[in-house]
Amino acid sequence: MRPDTAVPRVRLRPGRDKSLKQLHPWVFSGAIADVEGEPPPGSTVSIVGPDGSPLASAAWSPSSNIRARVWSFDPGVRIDDAFFAQRIGAAARQRSGMLDAAHTGCRLVHGESDALPGVVADRYGDVLVVSLLSAGAELWRDTLVAELMTATGCGVVYERSDADVRALEGLPPRSGPLVGSLPKPVLLVEDGLSYHVDIALGQKTGFYLDQRDNRRRVRELAHARDVLNCFCYTGAFSVAALAGNANAVLSIDSSAEALALARENVAANALDAFRTEWRDADVFAELRKLRDSAASFDLVVLDPPKFAPTAHHAEKAARAYKDINLLALKLLRPGGLLATFSCSGGVSADLFQKIVAGAARDARADAAIIERFTASSDHPVALNFPESDYLKGLLLRKSA
Repeated sequence: MRPDTAVPRVRLRPGRDKSLKQLHPWVFSGAIADVEGEPPPGSTVSIVGPDGSPLASAAWSPSSNIRARVWSFDPGVRIDDAFFAQRIGAAARQRSGMLDAAHTGCRLVHGESDALPGVVADRYGDVLVVSLLSAGAELWRDTLVAELMTATGCGVVYERSDADVRALEGLPPRSGPLVGSLPKPVLLVEDGLSYHVDIALGQKTGFYLDQRDNRRRVRELAHARDVLNCFCYTGAFSVAALAGNANAVLSIDSSAEALALARENVAANALDAFRTEWRDADVFAELRKLRDSAASFDLVVLDPPKFAPTAHHAEKAARAYKDINLLALKLLRPGGLLATFSCSGGVSADLFQKIVAGAARDARADAAIIERFTASSDHPVALNFPESDYLKGLLLRKSA
């Protein structure tokens, strides 16, 4: 399907063009004065100022509060197959240094941060997983898939366009193979370690690629330590800790399927299964049981799911983050380390630090921040789009 050649104009209200002039790629419904005709979902529109001066070319989304997502701030650029070939090729080249014999996967396209709003693409060896999350990305689906295959040489493409945000765009969830068949198993090699990835049913696109650098750091820190990994999912932090010669690793998750894959990941790397323990349990409840049994650890990893997708959920999320961090700090031995993360876009880095500080106070734990964590470089944060800075983390050391 191709967008119409005629490009309707979307005129902004007086004073509502400031963010666009600062190159923020979203146009909200309240900023719009009028629209020419009735552009279909995903079609290209010309965003113009109150005086009619052209500002950008964008994808139209009549169902969303974000009515337009900017493809280009150069109004003269034509949005066509060549446009997407250029954008995808540039994104792939920027990640080329992250792929080698010891690293077979990374995020290839990171939405607005790669100037491709609503487009996410992850690579696992010869497999591409795409998530098309906006009306514009949906309209250009065939072109995007073709250009991703051209840029990477990958022969298998699987779609995971099943995130809740698609409903806000008026789009149904979609998941399934697009090109070729998934190999069994799908494998990712990261820092020389092998991981089985459940692309069809796993969280996100099957793996948390954004934690690549932080797993490496946990591997370095784990030597000769007793480690607790909470919300372990398929055990990536656990595998990294074992590869770093941890004494023992206790991993907790509420998904039996994820824990089964975690055990496979330990076996795939010929790591000592006798140094592992897996618990299928609610993390909040299990942390209390560990506290009540006087358990203690040298290194605790807290990597929970998204508690606050938007700022509207921040207050409720703050209570959950405080609870798990308080309990983790109580379980830390003197001199122990806590690697704690938040992937909630609705919780800023400043707020997250305040929450953790409050948890330390209530736990009566004397602790200090010794490092900060962010997403790996395949998840860039565009300066004009701070919303992409979602993953934040702290490394705390408890006083001896």
